[in-house]
Amino acid sequence: MTAIDLSPPADPLGQALHFLRLSGTFYCHTSVTEPWGVTVPAMGDYLWFHVVTSGRCLLEVDGGDVQELGPGQLALVPHGRGHRLRSEPGVAVPDVTQLPHEYFDDRYAVLRHGGGGAPGTLVCGGVRFDHPAARELVALLPRLLHLDASRGTEAQWLQATLQLITAEATTLRPGGETVLTRLSDILVVQAIRAWIEADPAAQTGWLGALRDPKIGQAISLIHRHPAHPWTLASLAAEVAMSRSAFAARFTEIAGEPVMAYLTRWRMHLAREQLLDGAAVGELAGRLGYHSIAAFSRAFKRVHGMPPSAIRRQAGQPGSPSI
Repeated sequence: MTAIDLSPPADPLGQALHFLRLSGTFYCHTSVTEPWGVTVPAMGDYLWFHVVTSGRCLLEVDGGDVQELGPGQLALVPHGRGHRLRSEPGVAVPDVTQLPHEYFDDRYAVLRHGGGGAPGTLVCGGVRFDHPAARELVALLPRLLHLDASRGTEAQWLQATLQLITAEATTLRPGGETVLTRLSDILVVQAIRAWIEADPAAQTGWLGALRDPKIGQAISLIHRHPAHPWTLASLAAEVAMSRSAFAARFTEIAGEPVMAYLTRWRMHLAREQLLDGAAVGELAGRLGYHSIAAFSRAFKRVHGMPPSAIRRQAGQPGSPSI
């Protein structure tokens, strides 16, 4: 049998960012005329983004956050929170899912809406990140993330990407929906990277643990080889720390004991693979468990339900219905 390479990557945080691959995505080119307003209802674990390419609007997120958006500005609304977009305060905000859309395919549509006044355009989308590392990262984002292309360290890349999006949204040439969706994917990932680099909140907790030279290596080893028979002693040895010092430091930085993190990580992987149709029996062995009973107990402890309940969810629709 070929030996497993347990050497950790040089950049554990970079490895986590590698898992920011979008799935379950829906994009909408929105042409509006004042006065206008829409409500985006709460939708599970979707992250919504809104790019204003012309005109202005107010973004109001459930929980009290309000942000004015103008050309060259981007907002992310993570965690599936409901929110409203409108041209000015007090304008009616009908449910966007009830408005007529022109569909190009099952992932891209055009919405035309408003009262016939001054025009504006937006590119909007709902995206999901299925990999557990990506979900862990997105869970740390604030209720509303706002980026302005005219200021900050992210100005150059944001301006360039938004200019391309604006050009495509303005003309809608053949194949434009493909270009818009891929540019939007890049924009969302870039925005999350910019937040990690700039926000003090991203320097602590799980992200802070990834940045730690020792703890980050241990987390990367768990991510890369979840089925390996890890113990507290073996992980400590891999990062050249004593068992007691490693255990204390991991808990202090990551916020939970290392073996609890290992179990939780395995169970997050199990959930995603169950939703993809994997059998419980094969997952138990694939994730380092010697019996289905032990695997099922760990799964229920983490997710609050047996693996069979997750299996029943497999095959259900994964995209927002607009």
